[in-house]
Amino acid sequence: MHVLIATDGSEQSLEAARFLESVVDPAKVTKVTVLAVVSPLAAVPFASDAEKGREPIEEMSFRRTAERATEHVAVELRRWAPEVATSVVGGSPSGEIVKAAVREQAGLIVVASRSSRTEAVLMGSVAHRVLNHADCPVLVWRTPAKPRR
Repeated sequence: MHVLIATDGSEQSLEAARFLESVVDPAKVTKVTVLAVVSPLAAVPFASDAEKGREPIEEMSFRRTAERATEHVAVELRRWAPEVATSVVGGSPSGEIVKAAVREQAGLIVVASRSSRTEAVLMGSVAHRVLNHADCPVLVWRTPAKPRR
């Protein structure tokens, strides 16, 4: 089975990849593709840039940052999967993830969800749109809730 993992450079994306390792038998995986989608009209930094504040906005390269994010996840998976590839494309994240899954004949898409349930209902989320438009199973990773005090 070919697994497509979408990353936006967030820690949640990396956690989703790690969760995949814990629930899927690696003997059933033939290839993993780690995909990042860069909006062609990006007005905000890639998640990993925004969280770390490494570079001034005018010096950021969204594509370069996306390439680093895909490689970061790929490094985690190379000891687990027989073949790991990375890809960075431009466009609408949910649409490009679904297109890539079709193009790669993926048997599973893995995405992290960072939005709240309210945000997903009101505005939609990438994970929600992928879940509703993909032709294959979708594993949506949500960070476990913090214990209430």
